[in-house]
Amino acid sequence: MNIGYCLTGSFCTFDKSISVLEELVKAGNNVVVIMSENAFSTDTRFGDAKDIQNKIIQITGNSIIHTINQAEPIGPKKMFDVLAVVPCTGNTLAKLASGITDTSVTMAVKSHLRNNRPVVIGVSTNDALGAAAKNIGMLLNYKNYYFVPFGMDNCVMKPKSMVCDFSQVKDTIEAAEKGIEILKKIY
Repeated sequence: MNIGYCLTGSFCTFDKSISVLEELVKAGNNVVVIMSENAFSTDTRFGDAKDIQNKIIQITGNSIIHTINQAEPIGPKKMFDVLAVVPCTGNTLAKLASGITDTSVTMAVKSHLRNNRPVVIGVSTNDALGAAAKNIGMLLNYKNYYFVPFGMDNCVMKPKSMVCDFSQVKDTIEAAEKGIEILKKIY
């Protein structure tokens, strides 16, 4: 498969997401990473942006799409069979639910959806059971969106936080490519 793999600013999950990239590439998929501008350029306590970029390029063998202009041709060129947004922050969930296209990732999704192709969402937000809940609900009902199974990650310290099960990202992508939603089978 040709997979577009988007990363947004849930920096604490980048290690898990990059492990999934490795798994997808080892399975023989061609993976191109799309990073939001903030995810691409921000140094955090979880890693320096340049180090993360280099690791991704080393794993995939492809350059990273990180601007709106670079992401726009995704749909017209039918570049991907599946587009995954893992991690998908509350901010990105809100933009996707509202049709806002102001980052490389939201442009990638909009462009990809024009061909009725699947978009996989891997939720990672501290307000999934708060402000982001309505956006998750909306996207769960939109055509061509498929969710990686997700749940609470720390109900005591972060009672509104939810994160996807990274061990199921590959299976979700493979199922979405066939039009199957595994979320409904598990939860």
